[in-house]
Amino acid sequence: MKTLSSAPPATTGAETGPPAPSARSVSLLSFATMFVIGTDTFVVAPLLPTLSGDFHVSSGISGWMVSAYALGYALFALVAGPLSDRRDRRGVLLSGLVGFTVTTALCGFAQGFWTMILFRFLAGVSAAFVSPQIWASIPALVKPDRIVRTMGAATAGLAVAQVAGIPLGGWLATTSWRVPFWAIGGASVVLWAVLARAFPSVPARPASVRTGMSGAYATLFRDRTLRLYLLAYLVFQTGNFGAMSFFGSWFSEDFGLDVGSVGLAMMALGAGNAIGSLFGSRLVRRLGQRRSLLLALLALMALYCVVPFSTGLTMALVTLALVMMVAGFVFPVLMGILQARTETARGTVSSLANAAMYAGATVGGVAGGVLLAGAGGFLGVAALAVAAYVAALGIYAWAGAFRVEEAGEA
Repeated sequence: MKTLSSAPPATTGAETGPPAPSARSVSLLSFATMFVIGTDTFVVAPLLPTLSGDFHVSSGISGWMVSAYALGYALFALVAGPLSDRRDRRGVLLSGLVGFTVTTALCGFAQGFWTMILFRFLAGVSAAFVSPQIWASIPALVKPDRIVRTMGAATAGLAVAQVAGIPLGGWLATTSWRVPFWAIGGASVVLWAVLARAFPSVPARPASVRTGMSGAYATLFRDRTLRLYLLAYLVFQTGNFGAMSFFGSWFSEDFGLDVGSVGLAMMALGAGNAIGSLFGSRLVRRLGQRRSLLLALLALMALYCVVPFSTGLTMALVTLALVMMVAGFVFPVLMGILQARTETARGTVSSLANAAMYAGATVGGVAGGVLLAGAGGFLGVAALAVAAYVAALGIYAWAGAFRVEEAGEA
């Protein structure tokens, strides 16, 4: 295993085939891919009232149409990671996108609740073969000093999907709730054609080919530092989603916003996340990953100590926009630190990170809901976030993230 200080320069496709693409083109392809995947991830939530009415199910049960996608993604990401490490990532990416295109379009043809559940689950399964290839390919395609910036472009794709994709889906749904799924399917066809032409080959390393699925996980989990980084990431996402999941509820209960106004507020916060993702890499280059991670965690703790005491909606929105900006800034750093632990199993690491994120979202959602209802409202939720960030900071420090000098860091 390579430490952060000893990780060698990233390899490029130039070693095995045609000239490597520019970091800019990799950024654009990553942004476009994650935008399409992100739009599909978020599109169901605003459609739930319509879908529950058409399918004659209660609002509580209708939530499974969101969970089915997440469940399919989380379960099959653990399979997709080791599988992709043993094959050319370009082929896995394009094959996964074919499945994603078909299953997303099929959602538009669903005739009932259970067929929608099935198609959403399959769409999540397909997405699990797409997104990890982006995260795992970036360190192999761009120079080390451009990795965080390129990962920021991918993160921004998800953030912009929340800002622009959700209202676009709502606008398309004015004709029929089926139209957004068909539109995403059509966009996926265009994306596949672009990726087939422009995304380079990222061959598996010989060591990855010789290692089976169980062997890949066994090798990774022998790395104590990686285990601690994954635990810290899980704890971080528990606090992150434990708070984010209840921004809308807080806006509604404490500030009296209606559903439309909450949607606009969430779009504004998503814009903050996109700004942090797109432009934070410049600050990371100045500070280095080590100091960037430390300062981001400290900033998030400070902001969440202020948020519950907002004296009005404007202060709450500005403070939470700063929270989302810092979150967008630090996410590529977190992924870069994880990817730096291996050269041969980056897809598996991406899959483990996704599984940790979904697990954190699940735990944080449950804990945040309990605290929101019975522990001082959003004050309890913010306290959960601060406690999680403190714990994550401690685990990263225990793993040596703040004392090990990074490769290329002054």
